[in-house]
Amino acid sequence: MHGLLIINPHATTTGGETARRVASSLAGLVDLEVVHTQHRGHAWELAAAARDELVIVLGGDGAINEAVNGIMSRPPCAGDPPVLAVIPGGGGNVLARGLGVPMDTAAAVARIEEVITAGRYRTIGLGLAGERYFTFSAGLGMDAEVVGEVDRLRAAGHRESATLFLGTMMRSYYSGTDRRTPALTLERDGHKPVADLFMTIVTNRSPWTYFRSRALLPVPSPDFSSGLDVLALRRLRLATICGAVGQMLWIRRRPPRGRNLLSVPGLESFTVRSARPIAFQVDGEYLGETEAVRFQFIPHAIRVAA
Repeated sequence: MHGLLIINPHATTTGGETARRVASSLAGLVDLEVVHTQHRGHAWELAAAARDELVIVLGGDGAINEAVNGIMSRPPCAGDPPVLAVIPGGGGNVLARGLGVPMDTAAAVARIEEVITAGRYRTIGLGLAGERYFTFSAGLGMDAEVVGEVDRLRAAGHRESATLFLGTMMRSYYSGTDRRTPALTLERDGHKPVADLFMTIVTNRSPWTYFRSRALLPVPSPDFSSGLDVLALRRLRLATICGAVGQMLWIRRRPPRGRNLLSVPGLESFTVRSARPIAFQVDGEYLGETEAVRFQFIPHAIRVAA
């Protein structure tokens, strides 16, 4: 089997020695090509141009998202979907955690070796937001504003962490986001539009994110294969936000609920429109501002070595 190992040298925990150990371990398993990314979007370009049966990413969720979009941009081929393997190297590693990949590098490599040797891959679906695929989540509103500001802070030298996200969220709440005028509307075929929403989180039947080692689950029992789930806020108050986050952290038997929450699970397609340009993110990657996004669930899209 031929394989392409994409390494993001700027990821949070991807040092030179780590990259060398990973490449050395995998070289005996597959006919391996190793490439380090050099700029934003490079992982996308590499995965799109490769004709390898297996694409392995050593990096964070941003590099993984790029690689997935590169893989999905290839011309369709008959047979099984392409194979993706991930080795956690970022600060969040939401996809890897959600798939059960060990956070320890050596253990993650051992898991890949075990799955490839046995040929027991897992097939998952993907979300499609406009023309951008995502593996675990997308968002419009304050969620995306925080992602954009964290990107800026990381570029300025700050290390990604739960503390950085919490501090950025509080600053955005008090001095950034519009807490008075809701802009978002959820549109579904055959249903009346739901307007006056402040923030919309879309997940691929997956964790939204993690707080330390605990998943925030908009819907119980994540499986990456049961459609897209929407969680939206009708009010942007601290009580509403904290209530939703607390339910996602600690209640595992049902989606979050409340007077100011909207939860709609298992959707195949829908559109979120905004009355003004609003922040937009996928898989923790800030994509700027938008006024409308069409979401679709793509079943059986990709195989993962996890």
